[in-house]
Amino acid sequence: MELLHPASWKDYELIDSGEGQKLERFGKFVLNRPEPQAIWSKVLPEKDWASLANATFNREQKDRFRFSDDVKGGWNRKGMPESWNVQYQYNDLTLTLRLALTSFGHVGVFPEQGENWNFIYDTIKRWNAPKPRVLNLFAYTGAASVVAKSAGADVTHVDASRPGINWANENMRLNNLTDIRWVYEDAFKFVRRELKRGNKYNGIIMDPPPYGRGPEGEKWTLQEQLNELIGMSSELLEKSNAFFILSMYAVGLSPLVGLNVAKSHFDLKDPQYGEFFLKSKNNRDLPMGTFLRFKI
Repeated sequence: MELLHPASWKDYELIDSGEGQKLERFGKFVLNRPEPQAIWSKVLPEKDWASLANATFNREQKDRFRFSDDVKGGWNRKGMPESWNVQYQYNDLTLTLRLALTSFGHVGVFPEQGENWNFIYDTIKRWNAPKPRVLNLFAYTGAASVVAKSAGADVTHVDASRPGINWANENMRLNNLTDIRWVYEDAFKFVRRELKRGNKYNGIIMDPPPYGRGPEGEKWTLQEQLNELIGMSSELLEKSNAFFILSMYAVGLSPLVGLNVAKSHFDLKDPQYGEFFLKSKNNRDLPMGTFLRFKI
């Protein structure tokens, strides 16, 4: 089991965390956001948090350590633009991403995923296969899709959020790329249909939420459906020149959960699995979910 943190960021920094919050720098701007796993004490005093933060997201709920599905609250801004860009640099990959303050408290990127971006980029670059096909499920604002495309893959990006797909399209254009295939659909239904079509992929990436809804109200529950989804996905994956990535941010789930589900459907050879974390300049490293990835 491994603990990995994204070491390639220059436009991201975890400054401090604690008491249900995290203080982060994204490019030029510092944000104060809720974080249910940060149950320890802050290092910096409150006055430093207040003076550093360009925007603070407040949730209107009594229990700050258990987030409900319905977000109530909003941002208090100090001179923040509607959107701004950050860059991620890894070897010869330069990734530009659009960020914005959303009504859910997100900003359009999960910084810990930098470790997966490196894995995707290196894996595709080392293949000799012409135009490998990569499927990105629950693909959000498309950072992993853009990385795979930059490495030379033919990318299908699936998400149940129309605004998310529009945002991903902006990220594609920011990186001077074209021809990512956008699919506005429930991921579970899409995978089932791809099986019937007989399609295959060299790479499958998935970062499923604990709960969600598809475009037609389809219900997604991670603990009820993940095993079946990975089972179907195993039939879509090529038997060589292939990779699989599963990320999960669900408090309470061990990295062994993803590993054991994958073992049910793949003959795993030397899988990587463990936890992502964000390294803090103030010695309060923050856990950010689990990962499983392997190559065939």
